[in-house]
Parts: sequence; structure tokens; C-alpha cells
Amino acid sequence: MIKTIYILNGPNLNLLGTREPEIYGAATLGDIETSCLQKCKAAGYDLSFHQSNIEGEIVDQIQEAGHKGAAVLINAAAYTHTSVAIYDALKTLKPLGIPVIEVHISQPASRETFRLKSFVAPVATGSISGFGTNSYLLAIDAAIDSLS
Repeated sequence: MIKTIYILNGPNLNLLGTREPEIYGAATLGDIETSCLQKCKAAGYDLSFHQSNIEGEIVDQIQEAGHKGAAVLINAAAYTHTSVAIYDALKTLKPLGIPVIEVHISQPASRETFRLKSFVAPVATGSISGFGTNSYLLAIDAAIDSLS
């Protein structure tokens, strides 16, 4: 049975490629999805890739991953710093043995002070940030390693 890695993306990430390219680079979310799909397939995993600007939809995807997923990679974007709902949903995955990898394109710790607090980090297996869009590929490696 092929296992599925869920990659969940939060608000404004649909604007990658045009939004603050000096911070996030020129790659689009579609570019990221394509490279993640190639990496997952090469490792024998399916990919479920989602983006939403709506907090509840992200919570729904986390809950679905609890039933159908092997691992969750999440770039909660601004919700990283504000969402107790996403924290609570991610917290349900640990007892199920589903690793959660927090992903950020930029390095939040080097940006505005409000970005220092992460509601995702306390319930994540690990965090990868600051490597541009390669953060996603590194996170896939980390997730697969966690599953081995």
C-alpha cells in the first residue's frame, strides 16, 4: 500500500513568485508542488498538496491526514504565529505516529519579533526553515527518515 505525505500550506502562499520575492524567491507554489511530487514519487510515496487562506480548511486537511496520511509537512505561514486551532489539530497526530514537520521558506527567527512564537513547533517532530523552497525537499527527507 502506497503511503501519502500531506503538504499543507497556509495563507498567502498562493502568491509565491510575486509576493516579496526578495524574501520568498521567484518559485511559485506550483513549482514547489511539482518538485515535491517528483521527490515523493521517487521515494515511493503519494503526495497530497494543499493551500488555503482559510484556517478551518487547514484544520480539515490535518484531520484527513490523521486518517489517510503517513506524514504531514506544514507551512502554516502567518497561522504559525496565531492558530491554536492548528496546534490542537496537529497535536492529534502524535498518538497516531504521524510525524509533523514544520516548514518555512524564510527564517522566521531573523524577521519580525512576532514571528518568534510558533504554535506549530511544540507539536512538530521537527522544523526546517531558511533554505528557500528547498526547505520543502529537506522536510520530505526528514519525514521519510522519521517513518523508517
